[in-house]
Amino acid sequence: MFPLRLVSPSLKTLGLHCLMFEDDESLQGLLDICPVLEDLSVLLRGECSMGEITVIVPTLQRLSLSVSWCCYIDGYVIDTPSLKYFKLEDWYNSIHDVEIKDMPELREAYVDVVFFVLKSVIGSITSVKHLTICSEVGRMKCMVVALFSNFNQLEHLKLCVCKDHSSDLLGQLLKDSPNLRVLDVFHTGVCWKQPSQVPQCLLSSLQIFNWSGYFGRAQERDIAVYILKNACCLEKVTIFADIVQYSVPHLNMIKELAFSSRASTTCELVFVECPYEMFD
Repeated sequence: MFPLRLVSPSLKTLGLHCLMFEDDESLQGLLDICPVLEDLSVLLRGECSMGEITVIVPTLQRLSLSVSWCCYIDGYVIDTPSLKYFKLEDWYNSIHDVEIKDMPELREAYVDVVFFVLKSVIGSITSVKHLTICSEVGRMKCMVVALFSNFNQLEHLKLCVCKDHSSDLLGQLLKDSPNLRVLDVFHTGVCWKQPSQVPQCLLSSLQIFNWSGYFGRAQERDIAVYILKNACCLEKVTIFADIVQYSVPHLNMIKELAFSSRASTTCELVFVECPYEMFD
């Protein structure tokens, strides 16, 4: 067990890397004697067993929790009402309990998780202004619709969905983020079902759209054309096209997108040819 007597009551920053605790309450016992803790990093790598992880810290403002695919845990409970920055990497693919209390002060979140964890996390981070989501969500489209709440304060979304034919995360997030200003999409196998109504963010707020790792596939073209056609305030679209893994002639991409109708007459469309490796 971590030697509690060495921890100062005035400690504000704490990093725990691959530590083992005697029981499920040991980590929280350590945190309890750090009454003004503001920054906590917990990194679990390699083959380890942690039981349940409990993080209850009223003063915490930054939290990074990383769980590798081979680190066995029963789950975790996070109760950090003052949190402003949250980074969660959870690649442990076996079902485990995830309980995350509401984070009303949260402004930035990075979430790289398997689908069932995303389902548990998403409702607690709706106050964010900057959100990055990377998830292997698989073929669970019917469940994704019930995931999201209103992201009324979200201004900048970065989305990377790493599995082909993945659930319609992009469409759902556009619908639920009425004030979105910047959208970054990273080399994804995006599933796309055109919304029945144009999302509010396209009508009134989206200004920047970047797509890194564009392969020129039909579904990708459909998404890009839809956004160009409906985003009334769009100022700039940048397409970083993959010229190595997928052979899509640059001229064809220009013709398909540059000559498609645009809701914003002042929108600048830029193509950048890049090999796939540059997007990793």
